[in-house]
This record gives sequence, structure tokens and C-alpha cells, in this order.
Amino acid sequence: MSKTPDTPTEDRDTMRPEYDFSGAVRGVTARRYAQGANVVVVSPDLLDVFPDGKSVDEALRALAPILRRTNPPPWTS
Repeated sequence: MSKTPDTPTEDRDTMRPEYDFSGAVRGVTARRYAQGANVVVVSPDLLDVFPDGKSVDEALRALAPILRRTNPPPWTS
């Protein structure tokens, strides 16, 4: 019998023995996460142009005014 999306999943431990969190610090990224974050995976063929988040942000900021003029959000009309 296969599970359907409406079927509640069983609460079970999925931690593998090779996972080692002994040096982990609890909550170290909580502040940054609370500020909001969107994760986007850049295709490998674009990494020479967009090697980091800063380069992606700069490109999107340059493109955003053009997109806003040509495709205004529906709530502005």
C-alpha cells in the first residue's frame, strides 16, 4: 500500500549514525534566519558570472526597475 499526501507520516528517527553534531552550536544561524532568507540554486553554467549572492543581488537590482516598468505587480493598478 502506498502512502498518499493526506496520510500522516510516522514520527521516526531518521538521524544516521555518521551524522556528528558534537561540535555544533545551537541557534548560531537563528538571527539570520529570522530576518528572512530565500535560497536560490544557481546553475553551474552561470557560476562564472554569478559566483556568490552579492553578484546575483547586483544583477537583480539592475534588472528590477526594468521589470517593474514592463510588468507592474497587479496590486499597483
